[in-house]
Amino acid sequence: MNWDKVKGNWTQAKGTIKSKWGKLTDDELTQIDGERDKFVGKIQEKYGIARDEAEKQVDDWTKDY
Repeated sequence: MNWDKVKGNWTQAKGTIKSKWGKLTDDELTQIDGERDKFVGKIQEKYGIARDEAEKQVDDWTKDY
């Protein structure tokens, strides 16, 4: 699935996002508002991982979403 579809269904996607990345709060997900760059950055920040690893996780999740 491409990111435009994820962004369009952001409210519904939050549930599966919280399952995979439980450290992200509802407020953070609301602030991200479907913006992929913000989403990747927040995962990087919360989990202390490199940007490319966060990108890979998001890409893998997007394929399965």
